[in-house]
Amino acid sequence: MESALTLGRCAARLAVALLAAPVVAVGFVAPRPVGTASPNQTAISCPANLADSLRSTANASQLIVVEAPSLSSTTATVTLWQRTKVCFAEVGGPWPAWLGWHGLSSHHLEGDGTTPIGAFGIGSVMYGVAPNPGVAYPYHRLTCGDWWDEDPTTPSYNRFVYVLCETRPPFGGGSEALWTEVIAYRYFAVIDYNTEPIVPGRGSAIFLHVSTGGTTNGCVGLAEPELVHTLRWLRPAAQPLVVIGTTGTLRFL
Repeated sequence: MESALTLGRCAARLAVALLAAPVVAVGFVAPRPVGTASPNQTAISCPANLADSLRSTANASQLIVVEAPSLSSTTATVTLWQRTKVCFAEVGGPWPAWLGWHGLSSHHLEGDGTTPIGAFGIGSVMYGVAPNPGVAYPYHRLTCGDWWDEDPTTPSYNRFVYVLCETRPPFGGGSEALWTEVIAYRYFAVIDYNTEPIVPGRGSAIFLHVSTGGTTNGCVGLAEPELVHTLRWLRPAAQPLVVIGTTGTLRFL
């Protein structure tokens, strides 16, 4: 009995001593709320740049930014941006490019000569009169009978269509015999404007193609070396976007 009482008194004295002693934590770090940085950790912050200021880039890891001085401009500069971790880094350009003969528009219509403003994907197939330059996308080398339907009254409007060579196509308008454009369409990627859904008359055949040295009908024209570099760089898994606008409007896209 005495032994038990002695142990009880000892335990009581030990508890009092521990409460009175200064607390020293050994090998223990209090948990931080989720999403906060530790005192010795610098939070990731992106340097101010055009790509990181854009609103429409959440899922894209590659950007082709086409920047024009004003809505009436027929020329622009093109820069390439690659996402690294959470920020974008400039990896190509700036390069000069040609736009539509009527400048830019956020309400592009068939045949109005403007390049549409906005953020657009890249089509799932790349095309060209020349052999595949080494792109990561499926590539279709153009041959006689390869058309792009630009007739708003037809069900195949704004689509690639094959028509038997030397046969009159069942569509009209400004539809293009792609294989005959040996300079502009030596290589090109489709800019996904008016593709999902396709609205008749909203515009068609908006491409990123080889520059002919002058204005386009609404496409973006790049010198061949820069275009080939860009097409080789693009990766479908990166969900690339082509972002087109003026210096004053790009940040709102």
